[in-house]
Amino acid sequence: PRLLSQFFFADERVTRVVAEINGLDAELDPQQYLVLLNQLHLSQAHLLAVLERIMEECIPTQRHSRDYLVKFPEELLVDNLGNHMLFAAECLLAGTFLEVEESDGAQLRPQARNLLCSLELVRTVLREQSLSQPNSYPEPVRAALIQFDWLFAEFELSYVSSLVAVKSPDEIYRQQEIVVLFCETVERALHLGYLTQEMIDGYEPLLMFTIPRLAIISGLLIYPEGPLSLERSPEEMSRVFSPFYNLLKKIRDLLRVLSAEELCLLERSLCTAE
Repeated sequence: PRLLSQFFFADERVTRVVAEINGLDAELDPQQYLVLLNQLHLSQAHLLAVLERIMEECIPTQRHSRDYLVKFPEELLVDNLGNHMLFAAECLLAGTFLEVEESDGAQLRPQARNLLCSLELVRTVLREQSLSQPNSYPEPVRAALIQFDWLFAEFELSYVSSLVAVKSPDEIYRQQEIVVLFCETVERALHLGYLTQEMIDGYEPLLMFTIPRLAIISGLLIYPEGPLSLERSPEEMSRVFSPFYNLLKKIRDLLRVLSAEELCLLERSLCTAE
C-alpha cells in the first residue's frame, strides 16, 4: 500500500520496457516494436499516476497552480494529457516536431530538456528513498518533486499554447457568466414552479431544451446586464450567443410587449414543448 513501493515497481516496469525497445531492431520486427511502444505508453501513464499521488501526499501546498487548464479547449482535457506532454517533450528533445511548428519547437526544447532531466532526478531520488526509508519524504525528495511539478506545469502551458489558441481571460469570464445565468434561471424556474427538483435529480431529458429556452428569456428580461446584454456589441458577447445577436434583439422586442400573465404562459409552454 505504500506509494513509494508502488513507485518502485512502476519505475521498474518503465525501465524494463525501455530496455526491451532499445534491444529490438524495429525494422526486423515492426509488430513487436509497436507492442512495446504501447506497453511503454501504459507503463509511463501508470508511473505518472503514482507520481501524482505522491506529490499530493508530499507537497500538497507547494504545487504549481493548474488554473490555466480552464483556458484549454475541452477536447484536450483528457485523462492521458500528462502522458501526452511527456511524449511531446521526448519528441522535442529528439528534434522531432510532430504537432508544433519548427520555430515553436526550437523554443520549447530547453523546457523539454529541463523537464525530462527533472523527471530522471525524481525517479532516482524516489527509487533510493523507496529502498531505504519508504515511509518518509526528506527535504531533497521534496525539493525534487517541487521542481518537477513546476517544470511540468510550465511546459504543459507553453506546449499547449503553441499548439492551439487558448482561451483569453475575457472568454473564460464570459463562460462563467453563462454558468451563473443558467444557475439563476434554474433557481427562478424552481421558485415559479416551472420545474421540479425531481426533474433535475432524475436528469429529465426535456431539461436539455427547457433550461436554455428559459435562460434566453431570463437573460433578455430578468438579468439584462448579464451575458445576453444587448447593450454590448456582438464581439463583446460570448461566442455561444454572438452569431444570434440580431435574432436576440427581435426576441427581446417581442418579449417586452407581453404582459406578466402572457410571459408566464410562454415560459410554461417552453417547459413542455419539444
